[in-house]
Formats: sequence, structure tokens, C-alpha cells
Amino acid sequence: MNSRRPDDHGRPLDPRTAVPTPVRIAGWISAAQGLFGVITAVALVVRALGGHHEETVVISGYATAGWFAVLGGALLAAGLGLLRGRRWGRGLVLIVELLILVAVGSTLFGGTESAIFGQVGLTMYLGAVVLAVSSAVALVALLRREAVEWYAA
Repeated sequence: MNSRRPDDHGRPLDPRTAVPTPVRIAGWISAAQGLFGVITAVALVVRALGGHHEETVVISGYATAGWFAVLGGALLAAGLGLLRGRRWGRGLVLIVELLILVAVGSTLFGGTESAIFGQVGLTMYLGAVVLAVSSAVALVALLRREAVEWYAA
């Protein structure tokens, strides 16, 4: 835990305010995922403004962009909050990381059109695996003893 390192004046950091390394790791991961979500929202809006629409299903590019903007923006804010030592971001990051794992699981193993059965390209499959691993790392980091003690302080 970071509480043993002295600050600039040689005094040990207060364990109630020092942000442990696992929390920082989870903060960086969730902030990066949130930023990616916001970038995806912008790309979807640009795509919709260009006149693109799905032929086979009824999907609103604007609604999907709104969903990515809300979820990505909230995850970005929670990740930055964790990096700054704000405890409120922990709950949101835990919930979103669990939701991401469920979504990736259904993409990879969900049925005949899942990535395992060859309907999704290799790039999408690898991206899903990277997303699942990063979400699992963030979850494990936030559930480590140092992180739980920091949150409870």
C-alpha cells in the first residue's frame, strides 16, 4: 500500500487519503475504457450524420451514440475520480466492469452468431478478449485488500 512512502516532507502518507496502487490501476483501466466509449459515441454520431443506417435491423445511430456517451462518460468520470482518490467512483466502476464482462461473455459464447462460432471477425474477437481481461484486472484490483481498506477508511 502507498501509505508507507513518505511525502515530499518526509512524513508518511495518511492511509485514509493515500490512493493504493490497485485503485490507481483500476482507475487507469476504467478511465481508458470510458474514453474509448466517448470516442465510440462521437464516431457513431459522425456516421449517422453521414447518412449511414442499417439495412437489416432498425437501429438508431443517435440512440446508440447516446448510450455510449452516457456509459462511457460515467466510466471516464469514475476512473478519473478513483485516480484522484474519490471513493464514489469505486461502486460505479465495479458495476460497469461486471456489465462489460457479461456483454463480452455473451458476444463470445452467446449463441450461433457469437465470436466462437465464426460470425465475428478476428479483430472483434481479440478486442473482446482484451476488453474482458482489462475488466477482470480492474475488478480484481478493486477487490484487493488494500483497495477495500482504502474504501472503508
